Amino acid sequence: MNKNFTILVSLIFTFIISEVAQAQSWEVYNTKLQLQSRLIYDEVDLLSETVRIGKKGDELFLLSNDLRPAVSLVGTEIYQYLEPWILVKGPNGIGAFHEYGQQVLPLEYERIQTYFNMLLASKGNEYWLFQRGKNKTTYLGELDEAKVTNTGLIILRKGNDYSLPLSSNPDKTFELLADNDGEFVLAKEASGFGLINREGDYVLDPIIERLQHTHGNFYYGYNQDQYLLIEGNDIKSNIRYNSFHKITFENDVMLEYIHGKLRRVMEDDGILLDDVGITAVNKIGKDSYNVHFRDDRIGLLGKKGWLVQPMLGADEIKFGKEGLFPAKSNGVFGFVDSAGTWVLSPQFTETTLFSEKIAAYRITQNWGLINASGELLTDPLWEEIKSFQNGLAIAKLNGKYFLLNPFGATVNTEGFDNIYRTSDGYFLVEDSGKFGLLDSEGKEVIPTEFEELRRERKDFIIVRKNGLTGVINESGEVILPVAYEKVLVDWTNDQIFTKNKFIPTVVQTLGEPSKNNKKGA
Repeated sequence: MNKNFTILVSLIFTFIISEVAQAQSWEVYNTKLQLQSRLIYDEVDLLSETVRIGKKGDELFLLSNDLRPAVSLVGTEIYQYLEPWILVKGPNGIGAFHEYGQQVLPLEYERIQTYFNMLLASKGNEYWLFQRGKNKTTYLGELDEAKVTNTGLIILRKGNDYSLPLSSNPDKTFELLADNDGEFVLAKEASGFGLINREGDYVLDPIIERLQHTHGNFYYGYNQDQYLLIEGNDIKSNIRYNSFHKITFENDVMLEYIHGKLRRVMEDDGILLDDVGITAVNKIGKDSYNVHFRDDRIGLLGKKGWLVQPMLGADEIKFGKEGLFPAKSNGVFGFVDSAGTWVLSPQFTETTLFSEKIAAYRITQNWGLINASGELLTDPLWEEIKSFQNGLAIAKLNGKYFLLNPFGATVNTEGFDNIYRTSDGYFLVEDSGKFGLLDSEGKEVIPTEFEELRRERKDFIIVRKNGLTGVINESGEVILPVAYEKVLVDWTNDQIFTKNKFIPTVVQTLGEPSKNNKKGA
């Protein structure tokens, strides 16, 4: 054999072995643990039910249904996945691909905002807009600000001028365009304030002297000596309430004064409470208010009326649960019912809400448990007690966490560094940096010996130990050996991905080829 040819083959063979040995091997099983295929990628990412990404060296690929490279994503890492857009990062910036594989923006932008079939991209103070329906990118110019509203309008600002490039009049300028959590943009022109719908058309002409957003599609305004409560509408906005009496809107509380006296608590589109003798209203939570009266009564008002009827002897009433509301009197708390009657007299420094007919109370620094009858279930020994759920509460003592039953007794004798509830009622426990699992009754399912633990579903628990990952069931039996670098599960497509080092099998033949070998064999 030619010596130079032998050296060349040897070098090529060595290069191939070196490159392949650096790669990672992925095995793909179905959920019955039947091997389906083997893949050679450094990384595999499952972004959604249909979007899978493979990485090999410095190359990123959008994978086909059979997990083969379908589209090169050009960049070196996935920056963000905002369905249906895959934002990809490269050495010169970020760009965008549609999840079907079309590249729509080159990898050269600093920031990209997405909205369904639109992308707003920027470099410095320059902005571009891609619209998938038109399959084109439009240069918007040098701007001080550009943003996509939550209804898909584009707002541009250059100096003190605002514009809507996607409206029927893209060159029209405004003094102000303000987005909010409703479906309408607040607009201001020289003639006044108005509201603009998602098509860029006025649904409230710009004639209102003052206008501000309150909640959802509701707005509070003032015009021609009248106070207005306005509801946005796609065709024409409605004035739901108007009054010549003063209406204030401060600290998320809207109040109406009649002849200078506080008379009404307002909601977004009308009157929530009309009563005489009101002296102050304080918002204490979402849609709940403490209403104070001249005769020292206080009530708790909700969106549908009184949660707690006005009562004497309380300074503050908090939102409650299970028909009992924490109430404060002379610096200490008890509980009242909806009629404003004390059920548990004021005696606690602080309380939690009742949950499963049990609440936590604090007299000094520590917490105990009390039931709705006023019976103290535990002395105040605990540093922290979380609410009961499904018959158990998580409590902390001397830096360790325990589970408490409804009688206040600990379920686990040994404490943990932390206990976390799972969405299906189990408990993930941590001790000395290792994780285990308790069932819904607090019994040990998996001992605390794993560096990571994730319960994907019943009898399928992904664990990591000594740097390797596998799958076990709730009896501790091995489903997949703890021998992989990574395990990913795609339940929708009935697939389990396992990652391991790829070690090629090399067969080496020593000596010269046999003279009996025919050319080309």
